[in-house]
Amino acid sequence: MKKFYGQTCYVQSAGVKSDMEVDGFAIAVAQELGIEISRHRVRSFEEMMDWGDDLGGFDLVVALSPASQRHALELTRVFHLDVEYWPVMDPSGLAEGREAKLAAYRQTRDQIRDRMIERFGPPTEPQD
Repeated sequence: MKKFYGQTCYVQSAGVKSDMEVDGFAIAVAQELGIEISRHRVRSFEEMMDWGDDLGGFDLVVALSPASQRHALELTRVFHLDVEYWPVMDPSGLAEGREAKLAAYRQTRDQIRDRMIERFGPPTEPQD
């Protein structure tokens, strides 16, 4: 999101649970687009609140899995949030061998990229 739209909006990544480490295949396919995520850490919604993020200050939650959608919808009982569900393939554990795994991760990356552009328009930041 930041790579495509810069600082035009505040973006925070959250998950249903906190895995903390980003998958190496995700790092590799993001790097192909010039996106650095190796130092990125996933936080849960609860951790966001514990660390001082006011979920009421967000306008939109994009859920990428049914579990995250359910969790985000639960939050709408307390916070005014719009929730969109973008069903994308979960590439973890799908393929055998490095190249097949990378292909699955690329497919998911491209699904997310295409959906962002469909939802928010063409990138406003120059692409390398």
